[in-house]
Amino acid sequence: MSESAANNARTRYLVTSALPYANGPLHVGQVVGAYLPADVYVRYLRARGEDVVYICGTDEHGVPITLTAEREGKEPQEVVDYWYAHMKETFSRFGISFDNFSRTSTPLHARNTQLFYLKLKEGGYISEAESKQMYSPTEGRFLPDRYVEGTCPVCGYKEARGDQCDNCGSWYEAYELINPHSKITGGPVEVRETTHLYLDLPKFAKRLKKWVSSQDHWRDSVRNFVLGIIEGGLEKRPITRDIKWGVPVPEPGFEDKRFYVWFDAPIGYVSSTMEWSEFAGDPDRWREYWQDPDTKLIHFIGKDNTVFHATIWPAMLMGVGEDGEEPYILPYDIPANEFMNLEVVVDGKSRAMQMSTSRNLAVWLHEALDRFPADPLRFYLASILPETGDVNFSWREFKERVNSDLIGNIGNYINRTLSFMEKYLDNEVLQPEKLSQATREAFADFKELERHYDLRMRAGRPRDALGELLAMSRKANRFFDSEAPWKSRREDPENARTSIYTCSVLLGSIAYHMAPYIPEAVECVQSFFDGPVSRISDLEKLPEGYRAHGAKPLFRRIEDDEVAEAEAKLSRAAEGT
Repeated sequence: MSESAANNARTRYLVTSALPYANGPLHVGQVVGAYLPADVYVRYLRARGEDVVYICGTDEHGVPITLTAEREGKEPQEVVDYWYAHMKETFSRFGISFDNFSRTSTPLHARNTQLFYLKLKEGGYISEAESKQMYSPTEGRFLPDRYVEGTCPVCGYKEARGDQCDNCGSWYEAYELINPHSKITGGPVEVRETTHLYLDLPKFAKRLKKWVSSQDHWRDSVRNFVLGIIEGGLEKRPITRDIKWGVPVPEPGFEDKRFYVWFDAPIGYVSSTMEWSEFAGDPDRWREYWQDPDTKLIHFIGKDNTVFHATIWPAMLMGVGEDGEEPYILPYDIPANEFMNLEVVVDGKSRAMQMSTSRNLAVWLHEALDRFPADPLRFYLASILPETGDVNFSWREFKERVNSDLIGNIGNYINRTLSFMEKYLDNEVLQPEKLSQATREAFADFKELERHYDLRMRAGRPRDALGELLAMSRKANRFFDSEAPWKSRREDPENARTSIYTCSVLLGSIAYHMAPYIPEAVECVQSFFDGPVSRISDLEKLPEGYRAHGAKPLFRRIEDDEVAEAEAKLSRAAEGT
């Protein structure tokens, strides 16, 4: 084993996706932000023999849950139980391959959150202070931030939340909103004093700046944004709220308060890993992934979660690993993706619109899976992942990319190669005694494309890696065309066999590289293609031969009427906004 290979063998990976709120179905904007890119990356690592654990779970505390419960006349536990099961099933249908999918309402997580708090308190990072909070005289209670709506003091957005503006991303206190009101009753609110606990972020400022500054492998957009936040001055952040749903606070006088959801949610990553260890029969194994410096911790998130994952969460990890405690590792990378909008036809014209889950203006993942198989959806979404900027989801573009790139490029190459083997070569091709110049050149081209594919994938850019995979398939199709085995099988049968053998090697490489994106299709390929599915660069010795049997098209075309129906649903929702 080479020195570089040995180094890779020692590295382990802990990959997480942002915990989704268990208060509604998943939509494609969430999928492209945190789940599909992580899953593709994890599948890539597993196929290369890396030690990787992929964990997630539902975020089951906080105001989003209680708002849903009040609106539906249910208890919060009923809400999270239903949506936990729904999300777990939807993720499974879509092929997201978590090693553990937990939830933050477990007793294990409650104990873990309280332990984090006590360690931070022992380190001198927790303080108590009076704060201003919105109070509803009509309801007779303090209102958590998300129970308050008003006009954003920064951009003027009229439906801004009480803690953050969804339009411009600005932070502020709820009492800074213009014309604030209760989201539940619509009634007036007023400012009153209440006591809360705070995390002293300023004490971590120097360490955070030094750490973030050294992350040269981060995306520039993430690194520069976080440095700007730190240099602009960090403030103490409240970690408790006047709410009765959540993790109890182990302090006298705080019996009617709970930990703020942003505080306990990231700790859910640790809790989920602990749960995974317990299920595996090795309860202490989680420490290898959270406390061993050889582990790379990677958080896949949407950009609206950047502050929490790149400043607050690392500060918490720094604080709990002091005074003789085993230190926690800090995130190695935080691939924060941009947003996805929807292309919607309104009054006969197509335009981009922001998703609005409250108005049903969204592409819900479970409904999309009712219409189409998972692999075409995974392929299209992977091709437009918002890695460097906002993107638009378009049902029309979905049809075009699936029919042209997935079917016309990749599917066509696989089908024509295997069909030729079955129809003209008795289902089998053997390794030729001598490789042609064209074969050697094709292999060399593939090795270079593989190298670019690996660089993109290792950098957490699966969309760009998919571009290299499509280039591989186009290259393979051109090789098939230039070799014209349909002619040479009559004039020079041995040359035809050599050409199809080469095509089979290329097919194996394509299948190997496309497995993270369309795993079900690759399983089908392997069911009617006997031969190694592996990287070109790994072929120190070429396989003796390949066999095909029962090959059939992998995908069905997406029809115009299917797309028209899906577009019409979005249009109706948009017209109602």
